[in-house]
Amino acid sequence: MSGLSPFQDSIAARLAPHGLHLRGTARFRQGEGGPRLDGGQTARSVLLIGHVGGSMWPAFCAWRAAQPDRGGDHPLDRWSKAVIGAIGEATGATAYYPSDPPYQPFQRWAVMAEGLRPSPLGILIHPQYGLWHGYRGALGFAEELDEGEVHLSAAHPCGTCRDKPCLTHCPVGAVAAGRFDVAACRQFLAADPDGAHCMDKGCLARGACPVGPEYRYPEGQLRFHMQALGLPPG
Repeated sequence: MSGLSPFQDSIAARLAPHGLHLRGTARFRQGEGGPRLDGGQTARSVLLIGHVGGSMWPAFCAWRAAQPDRGGDHPLDRWSKAVIGAIGEATGATAYYPSDPPYQPFQRWAVMAEGLRPSPLGILIHPQYGLWHGYRGALGFAEELDEGEVHLSAAHPCGTCRDKPCLTHCPVGAVAAGRFDVAACRQFLAADPDGAHCMDKGCLARGACPVGPEYRYPEGQLRFHMQALGLPPG
């Protein structure tokens, strides 16, 4: 994303110490279905906020280490709300989070804001970051914000990926074109107490994607996300 407006640049500066980034703006015409704002109006603009690779990991770990309860049951959600919520209050925005009902269409917003498309795994793939990015929240505004970004112009990476290794690297074949066997995946993970495969190294199918390997999450972040699945005992 480039060419931020001054207002967006000020928000980006607030996010930077936390390793978070503005990930584009979804805009809605009158009556087009924007999310509800706290005041009852409909948002005309939604700024997406997320991380790129392991950008947020050091700040999150430092925050978590300072919490008496290590951040509780859902520390990443709690940290995200602390950071993004404070910026929302300071700018008069309504904050939205992927973890909170009413659940907002973050993937649809990302498609609108950045022009991303799904990978065979169902995760939106970025032409530079590959599958190593995510969205931690969004800020909604009643105003239509200035056009401050340039949409991605790169071709969809999966369209030119001949071998599609993401479809062949799952140890139990849970991943296939147009299908994800959630039960098989969870059973395999629950039966892998030593973390010799995906639980320790991250999803092997995701890790096989050749796009953006330099943005791969650090090992601690990979383990954290896998453990956060809340699997039943094996």
